[in-house]
Amino acid sequence: MTTTETTTAWRLTGKGYEFCNCQPGCTCNFSGFPTSADGSCKAAVATHIVEGRCGDVDLADIKAIALINWPGAIHDGNGKAVFVVPEAVSDEQLDCLAKIFTGQLGGLPWSILGTTFEVTGVVRTDVEIDDDGINSGFRAPGVGEAKGTTLKNPVTGEDHNVSIVLETGFIWKRGDCGQGSFRVQAEGIDLDFQNSNWIYYDFDWTNQD
Repeated sequence: MTTTETTTAWRLTGKGYEFCNCQPGCTCNFSGFPTSADGSCKAAVATHIVEGRCGDVDLADIKAIALINWPGAIHDGNGKAVFVVPEAVSDEQLDCLAKIFTGQLGGLPWSILGTTFEVTGVVRTDVEIDDDGINSGFRAPGVGEAKGTTLKNPVTGEDHNVSIVLETGFIWKRGDCGQGSFRVQAEGIDLDFQNSNWIYYDFDWTNQD
């Protein structure tokens, strides 16, 4: 008798709001190493799942935030992560998200990213996202907030619109880049950065490709 082990199929599509302590543009996207002052990667990333499913569980219209503190480059690992989800997210939905975001169900980008950090906490609070393109931001009561804007022309001060296209990008393929500020604190992670990297992108993640 033989048995076949199957992995639950999942797919998430939506918008990402990525703030980190790199200089704008984030050289991790180019050379793999941060441009932060101490060589670390500290990030607050909001995710709005517009459409999503994990097996029979509907994950549409869920908003969540990940606070992640890597001591060095992401690929060197040893990171700590705290996830922030609204009270309205059911235990079943949270279980699916936990399995996806820690790479247990496979599928990029989490099959890679999930191996680089340890989840040290989950916070339940509202997640509010102001979706306004490169001027977007988010807030979570009791945790903190982030706000992005455009890069500025150093001579005229006018908006300097910049995008990065990554043909083989596994988190996003095209990101609109600006400068942002974020102040967040939860479960031992405390991040406060001004005018550092911020990237706005669409995502389409799945374990079925």
